Amino acid sequence: MARMTSSARPLLNRRLAEFGTTIFAEMSALALSTGAINLGQGFPDTDGPEEVREAAVRALRDGRGNQYPPGPGVPELRAAITAHQLRHYGLAFDPDTEVLVTAGATEAIAAALLALVEPGDEVVALEPYYDSYAACIAMAGGTRVPVTLRPRPGEGTFRLDLDELRDAVTDRTRLLLINTPHNPTGAVLTREELTAIAELAVERDLLVVTDEVYEHLVFDGAAHVPLATLPGMRERTVTISSSGKTFSFTGWKVGWITAAPGLVAAVRSAKQFLTYVSAGPFQYAIAEALNLPESYFTAFREDLRAKRDLLAAGLAQAGFGVFRTAGTYFVTTDIRPLGFDDGFAFCRALPERAGVVAIPNAVFYDHREAGAPFVRFAFCKRTEVLQEAAQRLKALAG
Repeated sequence: MARMTSSARPLLNRRLAEFGTTIFAEMSALALSTGAINLGQGFPDTDGPEEVREAAVRALRDGRGNQYPPGPGVPELRAAITAHQLRHYGLAFDPDTEVLVTAGATEAIAAALLALVEPGDEVVALEPYYDSYAACIAMAGGTRVPVTLRPRPGEGTFRLDLDELRDAVTDRTRLLLINTPHNPTGAVLTREELTAIAELAVERDLLVVTDEVYEHLVFDGAAHVPLATLPGMRERTVTISSSGKTFSFTGWKVGWITAAPGLVAAVRSAKQFLTYVSAGPFQYAIAEALNLPESYFTAFREDLRAKRDLLAAGLAQAGFGVFRTAGTYFVTTDIRPLGFDDGFAFCRALPERAGVVAIPNAVFYDHREAGAPFVRFAFCKRTEVLQEAAQRLKALAG
């Protein structure tokens, strides 16, 4: 007779027990049950460029990628990634030894942390952070050390306290996990801030993993500066990016890392035991996407800027405190002007009250109280959807 599992012993290991079901699943279910407009989860409601979609169809029909692609990624995509990094940032990478294609940025983050973090190592991350960061640090056996981006209402943005960052680094710190442009606050780290981070990493001999998936979504004169371009960082930085945010094909799950050969080899050692390979035909399509003319990136950015402005104006008219979004496709708001201070309760009630779904920022914090009054809305939706959402939100104003 098979031995029964004891009901007294939890099935989920302790490292992951704190995470449970994500807030995105809960809010998406609320959107479906109430018919609310879902501005919670960050995915577009239209497809990306037609020529890129057709490139995927062509790859399927031509039999390219229908079987396992090469472990590091198809050569065409690796070459396109290196050309993109050189064209946009002046960063030269070897496509054979310094590029690794992954199943989206999420796998890249997981593989990097699993490869580079030993049990007990501390990982300093900017809080609030994408929820997979905490889970991946836990799976690697590391200890997360949050450094909180602080709201500056006078500036209408969130900023990094560099003294707090420096104080967070100890002898046990192995790695800095940096996200810019930053989800969910919409902050874009300045060159001065990034220079201070680079100097700290060099001084304390730290590795750095940078999540730069929103690299082409910066607004109002803000500039995305890859950390790997700064002195001393090329050899200690794993740069992560993704096609999903730039080309609006999030379901294809094509991401990548660029880094020095030793770092790529380490991350590949972990990645090969996760998905091994993925998205064969889509890799060929994204290779073509990365070679689109600069006019595509400009038009894409301007379209999202206009949508940001539309939603931000609607949120302000509804009574929210609205933080200026310099990058990403999210707007963070303050619900206290509406008489609320609990983002969870507010977001759970919002679909019934106004027919719109949002995400409480507190889920992205270890220090839940710091994020309690903030709520995130996504503006990567069709213009008519955003207009309808803004109209519905007016119900909050009275």
